[in-house]
Amino acid sequence: MHKADIDNQLELATQAAQDVPAARKRVNEIIAPVINYQTGRFCKRFCRENRYRYQCTLVPPWGSPPLDASLCEWGNASYGWMLNELAGSKRLSNYQGENGSSLYNYLYQVANSLPFYERWKDWRFGRKVHVPTYIQALGPNAAKVFLALRAKQPIRAIASTNSESVVETEQLCQQIISELTRRQRLYLLNPAETISLTASTSDDDSDASSSELDIASVDEPIEQIESRQRLQKAWSQLSAVEQFVIEALVIEEQDAQAVLAALTKLDVSIKPGVAAKDTDRQQLYYFRRKTLARIAGLLEAKENV
Repeated sequence: MHKADIDNQLELATQAAQDVPAARKRVNEIIAPVINYQTGRFCKRFCRENRYRYQCTLVPPWGSPPLDASLCEWGNASYGWMLNELAGSKRLSNYQGENGSSLYNYLYQVANSLPFYERWKDWRFGRKVHVPTYIQALGPNAAKVFLALRAKQPIRAIASTNSESVVETEQLCQQIISELTRRQRLYLLNPAETISLTASTSDDDSDASSSELDIASVDEPIEQIESRQRLQKAWSQLSAVEQFVIEALVIEEQDAQAVLAALTKLDVSIKPGVAAKDTDRQQLYYFRRKTLARIAGLLEAKENV
């Protein structure tokens, strides 16, 4: 590009970084095709069964969900994340037009870099969790409780962290689970985990390990053996109905309706005062959540012994 064109690009980036509306709109238009392309790539790579359950918001949409399916949040959320990453004030301020590069080429190179992809995965699966606005609207601590539920923290620990009573925390947990159930978004409390097979275990040996291949071992690590033993002891402290629900919903991944039908047939109640035939999905999911939190509490107690 000519120097005059580069100067124009630099001026556009500077004005957009200063939130001048016309410049901001122009930068958003420039970067939109790149974001649409990358959102489609990344979302499809980790979509899994979502495309069969929710209406896709990508351009063009992907999958074949039912006609009455709710909208999937990840496409729009990913678009917003990428827009903030690529068109944020700090990013635009870093553009210098080096080697005659246009603003579009600069942002295109960033969007196609490995660090950009890794940051998106950190946001999608790691600590930078997207808390839906309808969850945040439930109360000042709703977002914190949502994140704590994702981390499978016990109710008592959540209440202590937020300086609230256990009763208040349980009520908020019920509201969150009820809202997610109503919107068919309960899966947001069970995020997928991304594990790096190449990252070194410490900073000290990062240089030495980067050029070495991992050596396979058929021996089970002692940590896994001890973890399994602790889990078995915690499992033995659960009631029969708790074991049945966790085994059916979590281990065997059975449909909630099938579990409710089995409880009704056996006439087993999971909530005092509520007959098995009157138990609904929300109560079942809440029972599962409480049981998982109890298991986590038992494991934590055994670790501190």
